[in-house]
Amino acid sequence: MEPVYLGLGSNLADPWRQLCRALWNLRRLPGLHLQAVSPAYRSAAVRLPGDEAEQPDYLNAVCLVSTRLAPRRLLGLLKALEARQGRRPGRRWGPRPLDLDILLWGGRRWSDAVLSVPHPRLAERRFVLQPLADLDPTLRVPGRGSVRCLLVRCGGAPLQHWPLPWPEGLA
Repeated sequence: MEPVYLGLGSNLADPWRQLCRALWNLRRLPGLHLQAVSPAYRSAAVRLPGDEAEQPDYLNAVCLVSTRLAPRRLLGLLKALEARQGRRPGRRWGPRPLDLDILLWGGRRWSDAVLSVPHPRLAERRFVLQPLADLDPTLRVPGRGSVRCLLVRCGGAPLQHWPLPWPEGLA
């Protein structure tokens, strides 16, 4: 079983409920074992340059899973879970009920037309780095350094810690 860190985000259709539902559904995926969940954080939505469209803030978290699944198989299961929770194709970085990303896969580094690991924008996103640091401040991002150092160098808007604890059995 390999350790895999997944990013979870939502800014539509009751984001807290969406993240809780996603975690419950991840627990039910065959070949996947949910090991830990970070605290959740609220942050402003990332926008493409020139995009003036307003959208609600995001709620984000990270979870650690272990799996024997192949990366593309896991990605397919995550995309199916997003669709079950109401995600439809739309503009890049637009609002969505659920966004699931593979952030890190053990110490691996690779990229193809479908998936890049580590996630290509991980080092630029405080809303990913802070939850990763909460789970393991000594964690290293292959080719980039420690999560702690990346977080110190990362700009971006401040995060707001989400005050609600995860429902029992999720964290």
